[in-house]
Formats: sequence, structure tokens, C-alpha cells
Amino acid sequence: MERRKFITVVGTAAIAAPVIGTLSSCASESKVFEGHKFPELGYDFNALEPYIDAQTMELHYTKHHQGYFNKFMSAAEGTEMLNTPMEQIFGEISKHPAGVRNNGGGFYNHALFWENMTPSQGELPVGLKEAIEKDFGSVESFKEQFGTAAKTQFGSGWAWLIYGEDGKLKVTATPNQDNPLMDVAETKGSPLLGIDVWEHAYYLNYQNKRADYVDNFWNVVNWDIVNTRLTEALA
Repeated sequence: MERRKFITVVGTAAIAAPVIGTLSSCASESKVFEGHKFPELGYDFNALEPYIDAQTMELHYTKHHQGYFNKFMSAAEGTEMLNTPMEQIFGEISKHPAGVRNNGGGFYNHALFWENMTPSQGELPVGLKEAIEKDFGSVESFKEQFGTAAKTQFGSGWAWLIYGEDGKLKVTATPNQDNPLMDVAETKGSPLLGIDVWEHAYYLNYQNKRADYVDNFWNVVNWDIVNTRLTEALA
């Protein structure tokens, strides 16, 4: 299947902000923020099969994610948000309308979600493994806590592995399109790994079996990206 490239570049600015992974609405210390962009998926829609099917991936990426991006850009039109990295917007999200919170969160969270996954999973990097063992006791314990958070999130939302403000790795969950960077989040921190548990993320293949979807998620986690985000959070 031909790779889909839905890339939209909007505006430029010289506002620098810490980067979380390689998301398109962030800027590292050595770069300037160049506007919000709809990211390239990076792999074919069928690349994650049998764990996530091609039809779900295509609809999720081209309809749901694109829709969040378009609505966020409409809400941001004519404001400084066009020139502001998402992390800064999230830090004051309580001051913004619900449309910014919901659609900005949906735009950012999905960009992180695509990066979270890979058709060519590698070994768990040593540094990440040691950090997980330090704060959770074992990798198995972490997976169990993360899986429980994802499976028991009431209604739509996300489960996260974060680097908390206290310097520890934690598992948390957020409703709807909220995330741990938002000032309204109960537990705040830098997101390292997230799983979308909205029904549109799994229902075509798994129907009502969210638990099966969550369990299979471990087969496609991009541990290298998670490790990169942790390294940047520690810097």
C-alpha cells in the first residue's frame, strides 16, 4: 500500500520549546517552532496487522486525526496559538475554549500515538528498562499497571506512561482528548507512551473487546521512541 502523506504546514515563528519525542508541533532547543503540522504516518496502513487492521488505521488517521487537526487550526485562526507550541498551549489549556482543549488534544495525542507504534519492534533499551524497573519493580508490573489503566478508563480516553514532575515514571489515564501536559490533568508530566482507548481506535477489529486490543498493543510499541522521550525528559 502506498504511504499516505498528509502534511500541512501552517505559519512560522521563532518560539523555542522543549521537545517531547519528534512531534510536529514542538521545537527543540536547537530549532525554532515552525508552525503546527499534520504529521506523516511513517508506515503503511496495513503495517501493524494483525494487531491493528488497515481499515481502522486509515479511518483513524485520515478522518479522526485529520478532523482534530482541522478543527484545532480553525479554532486557532487569528490567534497567537498559531505561533505557539502545543506544550505551551496545554500549560494554560484551562484558559481556552473547549474546542481548543478537545481538538488540540486530539491533534497532539494522535501524533504521539502514531510514533508510539512500529511494524519493526526492537528490544527494550537498557536505560528505559532500568528506569521502569526502578519505579515499577519490573517491566511486567509496569505493563500490568498500564494495561489496567487502559482497560478500566471509563468511556473514551487515553492511558499514559509519563515522566512525572517528581522525577518518577508513572502510569496515569485521562478522559476524552486530555493529556498529562494540560494544566487540568490530575497527574501531570511528560508523556512517554500513550494508548488511545476511544472505540474508533479498535472497534472495527476488536468490537467491544478493548482488553484484547490493549494486550496486543505491546506487539507494536516503539520502545526506541519511548526511550528517546525519556532521555529528553531527563535532559
